[in-house]
Amino acid sequence: MTTGQHRTAQPESDPAGEEGLPSLAEQMADQLGGWRGLVESSIPVVIFVVANILTDLRPAVIASVSVAVAIAVVRLAQRRPVRHAVNGLFGIGIGAAIAWRTGDEKDFYLPGILYGIAYGLALLASAAIRQPLVGWIWSVIVAGGRSEWRQEPRLVRTFTWLTVLWGVVWLAKVGVQAALYLADKDTALGVARLVLGYPPYALLLAITVWTVRRVTRSMALSG
Repeated sequence: MTTGQHRTAQPESDPAGEEGLPSLAEQMADQLGGWRGLVESSIPVVIFVVANILTDLRPAVIASVSVAVAIAVVRLAQRRPVRHAVNGLFGIGIGAAIAWRTGDEKDFYLPGILYGIAYGLALLASAAIRQPLVGWIWSVIVAGGRSEWRQEPRLVRTFTWLTVLWGVVWLAKVGVQAALYLADKDTALGVARLVLGYPPYALLLAITVWTVRRVTRSMALSG
């Protein structure tokens, strides 16, 4: 095999899409929406918690939904990405609609709890059948749709234990929120929603990106 041929085949030795990837910091910023995305996604929940303490359920719902809509509109007007704002608005809207209908403040957080349980169980189930969800998400978001990692046992193992880690952490944090929900601790539930939202997600994301890049580089050097 000539040198030129070897260089042409080089991308195939990069099953996780390591070549040309943005830096860890850039990937983190993209997935979290940067500091602005973190703040904007938290504001509607903070507004709901504070307004619910100071006033009543319905003014709190109106205030939180209005703020979420305003954030999305401002992003559109500034021609900025609206993915995080739309996701936040969708989640806030469903919770607000349920709480408005039932008249119970804690139901504002119910969709997030149910989603968290389903997501955690899906992660663990995917790892159990050797189709780790974190690996497939990596393929879609980071590796440009490539899934060559499926042919690399070391990467399959890496994505499997990472998927288990995500599933366990997700179920643990949603378990805390579910316990507060069942105990009718509305304010504590709102605080838990904020504290157990982005911080664990950011940590898991950092561990995942660092681990996969490290394993991929190690495989490239040993290969």
